[in-house]
Amino acid sequence: MSRDVDGRLYGQELASDAIREAFVRGDFPVAVYGLGKMGLPLAGAYAEVSGNVVGADIDPEVVETVNDRDCHVKREPGLDALVGEMVAKERLQATTDTVGAAEDATVHVVIVPTPITDENEPDLSILDAVVEDIGEGLDAGDLVIIECTVPPRTTTARVTPRLAKVSGLDREEFGVAFCPERTSSGRALQDIRGTYPKVIGGVDEESAQVAAALYEEINSEGVISVSDATTAECVKVFEGLYRDVNIALANELATFTDEFGVDVREAIEVANTQPFCDIHDPGPGVGGHCIPFYPYFVIEPFETDAPVLETAREVNDSMPDFTVRKLREEFDAEGLAMDEASVLILGLTYRPGVEEIRASPSLAIAEELSAAGADVYGVDPILEEFDTFEVAPIELESVYEYDFDGMVMVTPHEEFDDLNWERLGREVGSVVIDGRASLDLADKDHRTYTIGGGYR
Repeated sequence: MSRDVDGRLYGQELASDAIREAFVRGDFPVAVYGLGKMGLPLAGAYAEVSGNVVGADIDPEVVETVNDRDCHVKREPGLDALVGEMVAKERLQATTDTVGAAEDATVHVVIVPTPITDENEPDLSILDAVVEDIGEGLDAGDLVIIECTVPPRTTTARVTPRLAKVSGLDREEFGVAFCPERTSSGRALQDIRGTYPKVIGGVDEESAQVAAALYEEINSEGVISVSDATTAECVKVFEGLYRDVNIALANELATFTDEFGVDVREAIEVANTQPFCDIHDPGPGVGGHCIPFYPYFVIEPFETDAPVLETAREVNDSMPDFTVRKLREEFDAEGLAMDEASVLILGLTYRPGVEEIRASPSLAIAEELSAAGADVYGVDPILEEFDTFEVAPIELESVYEYDFDGMVMVTPHEEFDDLNWERLGREVGSVVIDGRASLDLADKDHRTYTIGGGYR
């Protein structure tokens, strides 16, 4: 993929229309760093518009798969076909040579994992490594876009100075913007193409202008340019914080169900008919690679108190224990000891239809049940690997072969809709904890408790 040496993007004070036209012609080669669940759809979307894209990833198998016109990211509608088409038309290729990709690119888009450590501190080591490689290939006139979620001030205080130091360029010779991904697994392409406007925050006005011109071609909903890169970082983090705190409120209210003697879910639903109220749904916990971790992007890096965020995390982290506690109470009512019971966990991924187990409530539920001496089984129709869970995996079609004393619905995959609950569990009925209010077992013999709904 050759580079037009005169194709400087930043520092030319180009009009937005001129930038967009040149971008669509492929005059500005693009490198997307990280071809994971969000990175590959983003690379595909860039290739669809620009046709001059290379995706860089450290995993040789990922690179080989993409270059073979295949797709390693599963259950992402439209992505298989898009990757195959873009690679076949030579609009997209993949490489493990990150520095080489940087040397050839004018636009550098970083979308790599930013996890947290076991001590709940943000781990930006992968981002740092990619920034180093980009710095080695960075040229005057290039634009670097950070899409991965980071703690506020990362782009200005960490990324930009490092790029300048490694490249040897003056800060004013290249552009940097933070443009967060706003996507969900299972709908990544749809979101990238325009479910929501793209948020743009530059380290300077020209960086923001140039980034906005590019994303106006990709996102049909257009862009929202904010004051600076740090504000854009806050937008992304705040979106996750709102959801975590809101879910914590719903979960705490759910624990009042028995004491109040009401269906808390019904009360929430009706309360939400008032336009100033939008309480989320309670459940057995909060999982995924975003919401459970974003609070620590604010709590840990800054010497400030965050009692609301910390309390929300404590509440949401306590829900797997609450789920097991309700199961134990029901067993006690039936004279059954936990260490003599068999329990089936239905759904191990953190969200229906998404093959992702990070921070899934099922992990903690399975661990606690196992520690209590129960025989724990797990079924998940979309999960291939069960090694992380303390469960004996069984196939969906085999669930009727066991007389489970208890069953916990954690993740209601659509494949569970056809379960025959008259055949499932003990002949006299089992204890069922419905974590998501997804079951209607009123005419069944099972003893059912719904989180937030109570006894059914």
